[in-house]
Amino acid sequence: MDVSQSNLLLKRVVNIKAIVTPLWKEEAQKQLQNQLNQIDSRLQQLEMQGQRMVAEIQKQNPMPDDPAVNQQIGNVQAKLNQDKSKLLQQKNQTLQQLQQVQTLELNKEVNQGQVESFFQVAVGDNLIRKMQVEILVRDGVVEEIRGEL
Repeated sequence: MDVSQSNLLLKRVVNIKAIVTPLWKEEAQKQLQNQLNQIDSRLQQLEMQGQRMVAEIQKQNPMPDDPAVNQQIGNVQAKLNQDKSKLLQQKNQTLQQLQQVQTLELNKEVNQGQVESFFQVAVGDNLIRKMQVEILVRDGVVEEIRGEL
């Protein structure tokens, strides 16, 4: 049998797990706090943008009680409220994540993300075991590689 046909290069997803340390908690909290600050900033921008749009509509139409003007303003406010609702939902999720991070026990393993890697598979290999690989890191340093490479 030709060697080039006896094995194959495949791609797999590798899970990254982190060990919770004081440094990891601090970094995770900083990231979540930055996300909260960005959401708050976007909420303020959205509010100002909505006010400007309403003011512009009112400025362009001299008759304030015109039903068409009220309809336009209502549409702007509805869209504004919808966008605000999405941002507030994101903010609540981020606050929940922040609370979870604060209560994590030290030395516990948590999912950090995923990366892709390539691997060789040959006739007779256990494909399931080769697909189940994960990397364990402590403060950004690889501590263990689990599974069949």
